[in-house]
Amino acid sequence: QLSCLVKMVTLHGIPKDLDSYPKDLLLFLSPSDYAGTGSCVQYFASIGEANLDVLQRESPRRQQLLLEALACLKIPGTQVSEENAEILGRLVCDLAAEYIRSSGGSLLKHLSQCASFLPAQEAAIRSVLSSGNTTFGPPATWSAFTLKELSGLIPVLDPSILQKIPK
Repeated sequence: QLSCLVKMVTLHGIPKDLDSYPKDLLLFLSPSDYAGTGSCVQYFASIGEANLDVLQRESPRRQQLLLEALACLKIPGTQVSEENAEILGRLVCDLAAEYIRSSGGSLLKHLSQCASFLPAQEAAIRSVLSSGNTTFGPPATWSAFTLKELSGLIPVLDPSILQKIPK
């Protein structure tokens, strides 16, 4: 339905008020289509707010969006800054385990909003949290507030981490 709606909306070119349309619509446009109304950074910030689950997790379109976002943001290697994570929004859920490990704690807040993870992503999240090299510190220093902040990641925690958290 959304791809059909995009065709109707863009029948006579990209409307100047594209930002007033639902964010999910942008999932079916490319950054070059959007270029007339804004920058690629604006486009991906809007994509980051869209419901990415409209596209299947492993779909070529969703993978392409992530690759284009990384290129637009000129992210060198696999390290994503807090600022870029903010722009990527829900696209961080699709980042490979190497990105999670390299970026350390800068992705955790955003990853806690993801509905599910691949096994390699879960292992990377556990590795980052176990290291203690995040704003949350080592699990032995976590409080109820910390757990609230990490609430979306609690299902990923394994017994080796859970046993270290103070009662």
